[in-house]
Amino acid sequence: MNFFKKIVTSTLVMLAKRAIGRFRPKIIGITGSVGKSSAKEAIAVVLGSRYDVRKSQKSYNSEIGLAMAVLGLSTAWRSSVGWLKNIILGFQVAYGPLCWLKTGKTFSKILILEMGVDRPNDFDKLLKIVKPDIGVVTAIGQIPVHVEFFSGSEAVAKEKSKLIKSLSSDGTAILNFDDEVVWEMHERTKAKVFSFGFGSGGDMRASNYKIDLTGINFKLKKDGASVPVRLNKVYGKQHVYAAMAGASVGLAFGMNLIEISEALQKYSAPPGRLKLIEGIKNSWVLDDSYNASPLAAHAALDVLGDLQTNGRKIVVFGDMLEIGKYTIEAHKTLGQLSAKYADHIVTVGPRSKFTAEGAISSGTPKENVKSFSTSDEAAPYIKELIKKSDLILVKGSQGMRMEKVVLEIMAHPEDAEKLLVRQDEYWRDKK
Repeated sequence: MNFFKKIVTSTLVMLAKRAIGRFRPKIIGITGSVGKSSAKEAIAVVLGSRYDVRKSQKSYNSEIGLAMAVLGLSTAWRSSVGWLKNIILGFQVAYGPLCWLKTGKTFSKILILEMGVDRPNDFDKLLKIVKPDIGVVTAIGQIPVHVEFFSGSEAVAKEKSKLIKSLSSDGTAILNFDDEVVWEMHERTKAKVFSFGFGSGGDMRASNYKIDLTGINFKLKKDGASVPVRLNKVYGKQHVYAAMAGASVGLAFGMNLIEISEALQKYSAPPGRLKLIEGIKNSWVLDDSYNASPLAAHAALDVLGDLQTNGRKIVVFGDMLEIGKYTIEAHKTLGQLSAKYADHIVTVGPRSKFTAEGAISSGTPKENVKSFSTSDEAAPYIKELIKKSDLILVKGSQGMRMEKVVLEIMAHPEDAEKLLVRQDEYWRDKK
């Protein structure tokens, strides 16, 4: 971290801590290896139907990102002037009149914040900024993302469990009951524990899951009560988990299942998280290009398998980064699973060549598997490959820039800024 960034980070952290101490909002902290942003959106839509809430922008979950989220600021990327403006705005929030010059709104009574880690001890830095009243852990899995700098999945889980450990006896730990790694965290907190999942045994359970091209239907059950939930234009069980996280937090704030169900009708998946987009040649694109981990990739393939189409199914996978020693095994397994669902498989990046190998070894015809070095190279081939009614899943880690593929094959590229990830000037100019 260069000197200027250190100064900016330490200043914004100081201001965020001052703002928290000044306004004393209720804080909901969300962590996990996948599903943080979706859970944040669901929690925000549930609580926002009754309370004054503010959620972190995009995926602001690092030390500087969390500070910006608390202060209601946006990244200035590489602009020194922009960061200095952020510091000035941060001082206004922390020390100025009770309304922000930037937004004209008072400081929200509830903050919904993502909290992520890349390296050991990252969570300690986050907990010096905020002390959550409610901690939500989404999913970690056996091969989590960002495992590269940890000794293994257990070390990642231990780091993320610091959120649950930090909760007071008056707090609430909300845990994914279906994820064994997450559920084990219930032994590490003095807070009240509330669990959710599809499996029996959790405090809240989802059942009767049905999916089609219009969205998802399921039922939420708790203490013998049951309500139907409809998620429009949302696809995959991972969004049901997000909805359950939102419902769990709603219950913690005194809401009932009926009003929670009504609020969830307004839930929308963030860009790049299995968004169904109209494609060229009357095709459909499942845009899951935000990021990738083994757990999320397998979930995306499940959605591809569940959705019915009159055309072919095509998967376009970019490398999964930051999974360290699991890289070869995870990519091969992905290819083996893809062979069950896809007619054609396109891989992007050196690691994904193992995905191609796995697919071919599992029965996908060699001529139906193509590998490219970059998303820019892959896009023209995919455009030519697509036919009417095809369903194309696009997924890969952030560094692979798989949204470039989506941009080339979406029917209405003029809507890219609204529908796709990484469409601001910084990312468009970045190679």
